[in-house]
Amino acid sequence: MEARSPRGADDILPEEVELWRRVEETVADVMRTYGYREIRTPVFEYTELFQRGVGETTDVVEKQMYTFSDLGGRSLTLRPEGTAPVVRAFLQHKLYGRGLPQNLWYIQPMFRYERPQAGRSRQFHQFGAESLGSLDPLCDVEVISIPLEVYRRLGISGCELLLNSIGCPSCRPRYREELRRFLAGRLEALCPTCRSRYERNPLRVLDCKVDGCRAATEGAPSTLDFLCDECRSHFASVRRLLEVTGIEYRLDSRLVRGLDYYTKTVFEIVTRALGAQDALAGGGRYDGLAEELGGPPTPAVGFGAGMERAVLALKSLAGSAEGDGGVDVYVASVGQSGRETAVALAQKLRAAGFSARLDYREPASGERSLRAQLKAAGKSGARLVVIAGEEELSRGAVTLKSMDDGAQVEVAVERLLAEVEAKLGGERPRTARPVV
Repeated sequence: MEARSPRGADDILPEEVELWRRVEETVADVMRTYGYREIRTPVFEYTELFQRGVGETTDVVEKQMYTFSDLGGRSLTLRPEGTAPVVRAFLQHKLYGRGLPQNLWYIQPMFRYERPQAGRSRQFHQFGAESLGSLDPLCDVEVISIPLEVYRRLGISGCELLLNSIGCPSCRPRYREELRRFLAGRLEALCPTCRSRYERNPLRVLDCKVDGCRAATEGAPSTLDFLCDECRSHFASVRRLLEVTGIEYRLDSRLVRGLDYYTKTVFEIVTRALGAQDALAGGGRYDGLAEELGGPPTPAVGFGAGMERAVLALKSLAGSAEGDGGVDVYVASVGQSGRETAVALAQKLRAAGFSARLDYREPASGERSLRAQLKAAGKSGARLVVIAGEEELSRGAVTLKSMDDGAQVEVAVERLLAEVEAKLGGERPRTARPVV
């Protein structure tokens, strides 16, 4: 049997990790500028959390969850989305007592049983943010602004914001009945899943991606025509604040999102860079979720965004699957004293924040020639090479070579760190958040 990863659970290879780090670091920096704090929730939760929070009639709960019983007979589910666990943690730890709103963010793996394709895996990763505790439309706009700012800093252009309001428990029942009347004469054109949704949750029909269902729902009534005064006023404020901040959007009356907890504002960010799987991020307001999970009434709004899709968009822009991948300094050596000095110098460079690689040797193979080490340095993508040779060391020095132009100078050992800082612009790499 050949050892392989499960279908839909993909390895992130070294040449791709640089792109992942770039996304992760950008996300962390944007969240910091917006004043959000990171939270990390367990990989699995009690199944009931998603049944109650996400909704029994959603695709996620009906078809896609990885659910199992533990040795105590309790039903557990691998996390399929990030919002319900964050709200659960918010309630369990009484974060509402620490001042509102609580603005939280995450990067975490998620799990859904879906047909794998580009940008869609069974183990996938999302970054997201949740603002819990305020009805202010400004919170909606900030949550929309965050992923757009991430994509702007990453250089992912061509993003489009789709926007809608699906109302609240006060006004949605009237829309639901009108939608049922519209669908009544089109039931035969719907897929079996949507025919079952017709009675239980007709809004899910608008979210179906089956061609027949999309054709059958053309011309369906718009949720915007059925909003109550409160929802209409809230949505008008969201639109006004988006315009004030210069964020362009397109109204999409078909946009309802795929999870039952949404109320009022819903949105998606799409891009032409991904082909058919064009959604980069999506979210909206979910003012009733905390109460549904047994907590106090807590208005909230948030989003989730696919890491894999952000990386795919970066690859399409670069035309390559590889990130930078190079190290700052390759430390070569000649002789035993040179090798020992090289090890010490590499550690000193790493402690200062520079990436450094040494010449690794098999015990039986002996010392590699300096020419072979320089060739390896070129393959490593190193910007500088330090050569610790016995002759230079006898003078208390090493050779520092630039791989860009081949220029090399002799540098006193105690001056090496300062010279490396000068040649690399004094920039130390930022500590990367690990891919989890």
